Amino acid sequence: MAVRRRFALLAVLTLSAAWVARAQSIAAPNVVAIGPHLVTSGQPTAAALAALGQQGFRAVIYLAPGTVADAVRDEPGLLASQGIEFVHIPIPFGAPTEAHFEALSAALGQREGQKVLVHCQVNMRASTMVFLHRVIKQGENPAVAWEAVTRVWSPDGPWKRMVVAQLTKHRIPFDPF
Repeated sequence: MAVRRRFALLAVLTLSAAWVARAQSIAAPNVVAIGPHLVTSGQPTAAALAALGQQGFRAVIYLAPGTVADAVRDEPGLLASQGIEFVHIPIPFGAPTEAHFEALSAALGQREGQKVLVHCQVNMRASTMVFLHRVIKQGENPAVAWEAVTRVWSPDGPWKRMVVAQLTKHRIPFDPF
């Protein structure tokens, strides 16, 4: 029995390493594979967006305003041509709200089981909002989920206030700061 468990663990670790490697092959800043169906990142290049269908992505959720300088102007078209759904939830960097978080959570909930990329410019918005979703909506361990955020940044200002407010509101005893 112990041998079977070891082989099962080895298989899981091998598969995990494979999806992490595939996710990190996306040409974008700060790519973080959360799991086989969820990846966060900064702004992918147009070529990276054009290749997402080949990697099995079914949806992309974009959290930066479309007017940011490095936005790929034809992102919706590049994705639509591959049958990938594009969801835009523009979050002003200096003013994230609970409504933005709820919109992202609803979008992820509607696409559960699908391979989804959540991105913004640098993966600050995406990593933080996905952290909140994982902890509040999916009940994940906050310390484990927080690791994906700290790979990118340490939220401050309005982002720090939002994280603390949402954790407090949902009675999650975790202080990442």
